[in-house]
Amino acid sequence: MEPDLELEALRRAREAVLGRIADACMRGGRPPDSVTLVAVSKTVPAERLRAAVEAGLTLLGENRVQEAEAKRPLVPGAGWHLVGPLQSNKARRALETFDLIQSVDSVDLARRLDAIVGADGRPPYPVLLQLNVDRDPGKAGFVPEQLTAAVDALDGLHHLEFRGLMTIGRLVESAEAARPTFVGLRELSRALRAVWPRLGPELSMGMSEDYAVAVEEGATIVRVGRALFGSRPTP
Repeated sequence: MEPDLELEALRRAREAVLGRIADACMRGGRPPDSVTLVAVSKTVPAERLRAAVEAGLTLLGENRVQEAEAKRPLVPGAGWHLVGPLQSNKARRALETFDLIQSVDSVDLARRLDAIVGADGRPPYPVLLQLNVDRDPGKAGFVPEQLTAAVDALDGLHHLEFRGLMTIGRLVESAEAARPTFVGLRELSRALRAVWPRLGPELSMGMSEDYAVAVEEGATIVRVGRALFGSRPTP
């Protein structure tokens, strides 16, 4: 696609997504600026991401550390979130590449990140804790009772800033069918914050297929790829 056409297409896609977010916020009785849009950019080349940043998509989400490492120097002006799984042996590289890690899915991983941040003398590093709300054996994350039991261990990690929770919704035939997952994350957040004040209120939930429903149920971060960049082949 010609550069000018690419830029205009990305602007239109961004406006359409933000419009749906605004409508969902109105239905939920809150302002549109209470929701952060993360443009999930896995497999999107750096050249196209530069156009995305120019179009206003300045917060990018990547699934793999090595892909973001290659892209970040080539895409100035963007912030970067890790939204995919993180192996402990890539923890240091992730901390050096991303501004926030959304996918902390175990106490062991949290301890590894905390130790690196502390040893390096950095300020507390922001993370989200990944919840497997639906107890789906095919998904990563704490199941609810595991996270409740882990609060004391996590509270001892002073080099991490626990900004909130993240979940990946079920693969369902309709966006409406995903609503129980989003309600579940919201209610878990409320219950946990009542006993653990260090946990922040962020709720990262909702993707291209169901982000409007997620916003209706309280999402503060949505992770949208296909609705912005179009369908992409599986790498």
